[in-house]
Amino acid sequence: MSRKEINYKQAIEKDNFMANILIVEDEKNMQNIISEYMHRGGHTCFTADDGVDALMLLKNNPMDLMILDIMMPHLDGFCVCKMVREISGLPIIMLTAKSDEEDKLKGYEYGADDYMTKPFSPKILLAKTNALLRRISVTSTDSESHAPGKMLSAGKITINPAAHKVYLDGTEITLTHKEYELLYFFLSNPEQVFSREQLLNRIWGYDFEGNTRTVDTHIKTLRQKLGGEGKSIVTLIRSGYKFEVAK
Repeated sequence: MSRKEINYKQAIEKDNFMANILIVEDEKNMQNIISEYMHRGGHTCFTADDGVDALMLLKNNPMDLMILDIMMPHLDGFCVCKMVREISGLPIIMLTAKSDEEDKLKGYEYGADDYMTKPFSPKILLAKTNALLRRISVTSTDSESHAPGKMLSAGKITINPAAHKVYLDGTEITLTHKEYELLYFFLSNPEQVFSREQLLNRIWGYDFEGNTRTVDTHIKTLRQKLGGEGKSIVTLIRSGYKFEVAK
């Protein structure tokens, strides 16, 4: 058994999350298969046949994670992902029939957290789902362990770890889960240089199948959301990134 297969097997066996999962897939057979495996994992499933239905379900039901197909009628997965990211940091795993790297990077730029390329193993999708939920749970637990009222601040950026919220010049901004993790990590380790590989392993985990361009894409969108404060995330040629505190 390969290292990757062992990691997926351990993720299934170890995790026992009970989450509300929205499955957005217009192919009924695929939708049913994914739902069956998510139920086996102890999760509650909501299903949508297209992007419009998905947005309605999100509006009226609290969700913990979304599995989102790209090729759908009415609104494709990219449009749905972009619209969801305007209102929520909900974790998103995108499904695609394409293995093209640029297609995946486009999804990451819109805010996707992970990818599965069809055809795929439903068992591995369940393991990825559990692994992502686990990382979110660990981050939330770490945040709650901070003393009440203890904030992280740099320039006009303020993070309230207990509430899992980020403020820019006093106004709350919406970040994806991975963007939040990156910013929290940078503010917790100011002036330290991290390579792309270190950030990939720290934020996405060792079992993540993407490459270091994923880090670049997320930092690009994070900088955009931080406006003028985005310049604090400094790119170091051939070294990586660091968060530079203004003197």
